[in-house]
Amino acid sequence: MPKPDASLSAVIVSGGKQYRVAPGDQILVDRLAAEPGSSLKLGRVLLLRNGDDIKVGSPAIDGLDVEVKVLAHRRGPRIESLRYKSKKRVRVHHGGRADLTALQIIAVGGLTGDTKTEKPAAEKPKAKAKAEPKKKAAAEAKAAVEVEEPAKPAKRAPRKKETS
Repeated sequence: MPKPDASLSAVIVSGGKQYRVAPGDQILVDRLAAEPGSSLKLGRVLLLRNGDDIKVGSPAIDGLDVEVKVLAHRRGPRIESLRYKSKKRVRVHHGGRADLTALQIIAVGGLTGDTKTEKPAAEKPKAKAKAEPKKKAAAEAKAAVEVEEPAKPAKRAPRKKETS
């Protein structure tokens, strides 16, 4: 839910439900067919507020998209309903969990937030280099492997035979 004093916000439709969003917000919507980490555009924007300028669509604003990034797929809380009538053998139990998708709003109509700037055209993902294992820890692990010898099983005394 965006802050009430946010200068850039929009009302979008996803899964038949309406959400008020602003750049940087994270929302849960009904499950979308997209992989986590991918980005997609939601095309049904009903309202756009950019400072004092408000655009209302009928029913949607043409040519305006909200760019979102899929964070994860998860499940909602467990919802149960139970109907029971005593002495009538009536017991009806319904229950389930909603399949949800977590989204992060990147840009609304090409604008990225309070600065009212256009979204940069090429964002390069930063690749992290793998750290090398520490030499001291590696040496200690190697020494521990060399010192350990396989333990020999303890010998048991033979069982005594019972005489009958």
